[in-house]
Amino acid sequence: MHCPYCSTEDTKVIDSRLANDGGEVRRRRECLNCHERFTTYERIELPFPSVKKNDGSLVDFSESKLRTGIMRALEKRPVEIDDIDAAVTRILNKVLASNDHEVASKEIGEWVIEELALIDDVAYVRFASVYRRFQDLDAFQRELDLLKRKRKNNKPSISIVNNSKRN
Repeated sequence: MHCPYCSTEDTKVIDSRLANDGGEVRRRRECLNCHERFTTYERIELPFPSVKKNDGSLVDFSESKLRTGIMRALEKRPVEIDDIDAAVTRILNKVLASNDHEVASKEIGEWVIEELALIDDVAYVRFASVYRRFQDLDAFQRELDLLKRKRKNNKPSISIVNNSKRN
């Protein structure tokens, strides 16, 4: 590993730990020449399937395009970066689990919509409006009604139990 400070190749690993739920290895390194310390991350590189676009063309899967689309929908929303990273990881796992040489862009889009629905309602509607090409207010209203129904059906029931004793 080249030192980012002096570009020498002589570095040593000081500490290694699992990161990102075991998906990566975080390594603390020290340059033997300038003695600066830096961190590197190591992860498995898996072959992603090609993405089949709506016009039938095939393109390489791009994690950066996936992340950019999610970030655009979440722009100026109060969402933690850890939640975004977790959503991206879940989508990447679905892409890899498809075990196909091709995955439809439409399917990836639906996975993004599912994840955004869990993270932020406004981002969900933003992404859905572009992805599903809403043409009028009725299309927005149908999507909002669908979201409300899902929220109502998945809402955990809260029961309040009073454990205090009266004297």
